[in-house]
Amino acid sequence: MRLAAHGIALELPTGWDGRIWMRSGGGPVVHAANVALPAADGDFATRATEALPADGVVVVLVDYGPDGAGSPLFAAPAPGRIDPGELSPSTLLRRRPGQRGLQRFFTASGRAMCLYVVVGSAAHASDLAAGVSRVLGSLRIEAPAA
Repeated sequence: MRLAAHGIALELPTGWDGRIWMRSGGGPVVHAANVALPAADGDFATRATEALPADGVVVVLVDYGPDGAGSPLFAAPAPGRIDPGELSPSTLLRRRPGQRGLQRFFTASGRAMCLYVVVGSAAHASDLAAGVSRVLGSLRIEAPAA
């Protein structure tokens, strides 16, 4: 399934759920998951991650706009894949037993972005990281509208 809005587009594998919306007073937020997403959630998907099964994964992209693009925090290029070894409980917004996550800040097309990924279990990290990498490989980000 192709998901596209607000200058962000990506392909989701069969069976995944996803949405893109504009947060109040900010830029676009993307949520994608291999489980059903709640109808409403916070920017970093705290509701989706609290019920995440062991074989579940949630991918979040938050657009912070052009102001921080290229700054030291957002200096990295857009990630094309993730490595399962990068997933750690220390990067979780809310630590939950078994879950692992990662955060990456980057600039793409003049937009400062944050990638946040949560997997339900380290036991499934390799398969889940492969699915996230497929999604990231399809990610297209356009320059911000003037």
